[in-house]
Amino acid sequence: MTQNCSIPPILLTNTACFFDVDGTLAKIKMRPEWVMIPKDIKQALCTLSVITNGALALISGRPIVELDNLSAPLCGPVAGIHGAERRDAQGKLHYVILPMNIKTVLRQELKKSVSVFSGCHMEDKGEAFALHYRQGKNYHKQMLAIAEEQVKRYPELALQLGKYVVELKPASVNKGVAISNFMQETPFIGRIPLFIGDDLTDEAGFKEINRLQGITIKVGPGNTVARYHLNDVEHVHKWILSIAKQHKKHFIKTKHSVLEVV
Repeated sequence: MTQNCSIPPILLTNTACFFDVDGTLAKIKMRPEWVMIPKDIKQALCTLSVITNGALALISGRPIVELDNLSAPLCGPVAGIHGAERRDAQGKLHYVILPMNIKTVLRQELKKSVSVFSGCHMEDKGEAFALHYRQGKNYHKQMLAIAEEQVKRYPELALQLGKYVVELKPASVNKGVAISNFMQETPFIGRIPLFIGDDLTDEAGFKEINRLQGITIKVGPGNTVARYHLNDVEHVHKWILSIAKQHKKHFIKTKHSVLEVV
């Protein structure tokens, strides 16, 4: 159950940081392509990555290519499409791939099924398909029914609910599995994990972090297994900037130069 008390002090040199993106680092927009992360937050994330010796990863339903564009100049460990795509700290890519015949059928049938509902659209993520209805909020039941039909048809798929979106993804992936994989690798291994997220898609991540006795932070309203709470994206930004500011007097030697942490 989420606590209203303050998030406990964080010792970054012993912490592994995991961040959701939409609704956590960035405000949710009517269309996914309209989302952005403010420049000062991206710089602060770079600072945290240096302080944690690279033990910072973005965990999102977006593909990795979109996450890299959104978070640049940050470019490190990342899990995209709920973990179907994952780049480890050494830059190695790991994939969970749906059979091509299933993807071909889904791409055609989902696009056709969703197109009849005004304000709804299908997003092809490659290894997952998202049925968005933020501009057609009355069509939740219809989007859910379309997705459930495909899950019954293909056991390789799992249904993932989110904020005004229903997704079809590989059944073996979720944010908890992605975090577990990172926590078994350098530089994450042996650290106290921390995960901040806002949506139903983040609950699997919260459960895994709780299992590892880490720090889980839910953004915004809603039932959750996270232990701590931040009101909204603005409060997430304030928290990130305050953590970075606490280390402003530290100087971190990097491979190329000496950076002042700001």
